[in-house]
Amino acid sequence: MNRLLFTASFCLLFACGTTQQSSVSSTTHNNLTNKAKEEGWRLLFDGTTKNGWHVFNNKTDGSAWRVADGTLFLDPKARGPKGEGGGDIITEEAFENFHLKLDWKLDSAGNSGVVIQAQEDPKYRYPWVTGPEIQIIDNNAHPDAKNKEHRAGDLYDLVAGTPETVKPIGEWNSMEIVQNNGKLDLFQNGVKVVSTTQWDDNWSKLIVESKFKSMADFGKFRKGKIALQDHGNPVWFRNIMIKSL
Repeated sequence: MNRLLFTASFCLLFACGTTQQSSVSSTTHNNLTNKAKEEGWRLLFDGTTKNGWHVFNNKTDGSAWRVADGTLFLDPKARGPKGEGGGDIITEEAFENFHLKLDWKLDSAGNSGVVIQAQEDPKYRYPWVTGPEIQIIDNNAHPDAKNKEHRAGDLYDLVAGTPETVKPIGEWNSMEIVQNNGKLDLFQNGVKVVSTTQWDDNWSKLIVESKFKSMADFGKFRKGKIALQDHGNPVWFRNIMIKSL
């Protein structure tokens, strides 16, 4: 019996010691491992500043987007009566063919999203006029989540994510977006929930059957910026990283 216990314990220790290394350091967030750096990952949020980000079309100074405790978060209470300081925050850089990872969490009844392939130009009012959005929402308490393709992990108003893998409100969720030569895969908490192809006949059909059908430039661009949505609710992000494909 003692020999069996020793063998089992040894195997357990060995298994633990060979667990695959995460992209993020186990001790701190927003800090890449050496392996991740070798694989081509780089941070889009350094954990202490908003370097590399600004409000879409520079409509405000973005002061309602704050950095604290290693998170980039929207504080709606810091916005002025006309939305001063708020607005969707967007990357300085544009990306084509990439793997994006990030963590997010919400307060109860919250709503936000991540927009990809967004075009920044005064003729566009919001990033989502041109770029598809991956939904972030409280599935249980926000009324918009009652609508088809409007739930957490969905490709908003285009493709419903299955299975639903979102965690309870207040807990951190992981999101991954892989866009490579028209193939678009979305992962929520390590599970693939959406897989589709952009710019083919089916993509055009999805758009025609969505709220974006009247937006002439929606979903057409292969390269664009990444935006985090100000939907008027508190939302937190961390470990935002990207790798070119």
